[in-house]
Amino acid sequence: MPLSLKSLPAEVEVPRYDRMAPARVIVHIGVGGFHRAHQATYLDDLRTLGNSPAWSLCGVALLKQDLRIYNVMKQQDCLYTVVRRSRLGDSARVVGAITQILFAPEDSEAVLEKMASPECGIVTMTITEGGYYFHQGTGGFDHEHPDIVHDLRDPLHPVGVFGYLAEALDRRRRRGLRPFTLQSCDNLQGNGDVLKTMFLAFAQLRDPELAQWVAEKAAFPNSMVDGIVPVTTQELRDLVATKWGIEDQWPVVTETWRQWVIEDHFCDGRPEWEKVGAQMTHDVLPYEKMKLRLLNAGHQALGYIGLLCGHEFVHQTMEDERIRTLVRSMMDLEVTPLLSPVPGVDLEAYKSELIERFGNPAIGDQLSRIVTEGSARIPKFVLPSIVEALAQGRPIHRLAFTVAAWFRYLLGQDGGKLLPINDPLAATLQDLARKGGTDPRPLLSRSDLFGNQLPNSKPFVDEVEKTLKSFAEKGTEATLNRVLGL
Repeated sequence: MPLSLKSLPAEVEVPRYDRMAPARVIVHIGVGGFHRAHQATYLDDLRTLGNSPAWSLCGVALLKQDLRIYNVMKQQDCLYTVVRRSRLGDSARVVGAITQILFAPEDSEAVLEKMASPECGIVTMTITEGGYYFHQGTGGFDHEHPDIVHDLRDPLHPVGVFGYLAEALDRRRRRGLRPFTLQSCDNLQGNGDVLKTMFLAFAQLRDPELAQWVAEKAAFPNSMVDGIVPVTTQELRDLVATKWGIEDQWPVVTETWRQWVIEDHFCDGRPEWEKVGAQMTHDVLPYEKMKLRLLNAGHQALGYIGLLCGHEFVHQTMEDERIRTLVRSMMDLEVTPLLSPVPGVDLEAYKSELIERFGNPAIGDQLSRIVTEGSARIPKFVLPSIVEALAQGRPIHRLAFTVAAWFRYLLGQDGGKLLPINDPLAATLQDLARKGGTDPRPLLSRSDLFGNQLPNSKPFVDEVEKTLKSFAEKGTEATLNRVLGL
């Protein structure tokens, strides 16, 4: 049944605008927790102001496994609760910016026509770091991916993101409409540039004329998103029901912090996000490099060693002074020297705030969430710093330790503890990890993840191998102490 806005406590914010009033449309692919707690709340805030042209969101559940979120959102009239948590307590709001949701596997034509319609000006996406068909080893487009092969063979019935984008854009071109803006909201350095390069490579294979039209007339703005959004649990559903009287099957929880830095480059209009706290700029790179190399890499640094030490939550891990020191010293000694100045940001204060955010017990962020899809995250968040540090002759001890901890985790158990692995490459990576044992070379042979430079770097390979041998011979605790010089 629809989520009811009636009889809610006055402290719960609810939409105060006409959700169904005429509006331009942003189609968003990947209606997960992060999008609903982050970008959708910015638009909800903007619609609440009511003094600028209206935009609404249409969500697209692209994958078969997205059926549950589609059903929940459909039943609740696309309304849902966002709980914001801090050490001072919790607050709740019901967000109404999403006004429609479509399930692509059930009705691909409805998705295509929505994106091809004149009212659609922007297509945004949170499809995870691995969703861009990017070959880490070559830096090129993965034209052999099954989605790509299918969508080139049958363009009218796409299954992948690029197939949907290309068919919708082709329809707009044939109808004399301008293209929509394609906006990535994923954790990739230069996410708009990556999207543009990979998508145009796909479009060129499909139709060179379409590729040229998109290259000349479309826009691919870069952006940086920041906000910690843990997995929704039954405890959260129960809290929302008992504390605020909201029957919500899929609420989301987040911290009070949020940030969105957006390159101001759009081809068919945009919401005035700057009115509700987003930062519009002409150069996102310093912000996103800072965030990816400090926050996201910091999560990887604490995530694997935290699980190996038997922790479950991020804040529990940060209560271990050694891990807290590991993360902060990696930021200070190995990452910060690689960063450019960030306009308006005090890096020392930013890092201190990150450590406090990681340690926030109110969030209850699970380590299992932040280590999901390590094969996509380690290459994007950790390896670039290692490559740069090696080129500059700088230390990589803690960064290499993070890679080694991931390799150790890929064995699937440590000291009798079972370590569940959520990664599309899990089976292959586990086989290589077990084959190698304390030798990292079998895993490093995956050029699609590590490229060709790092596997041939003796300092890097030696550092990882030394750490793996320490894990095997001395155990997790002694190995953590060793990297810290204790």
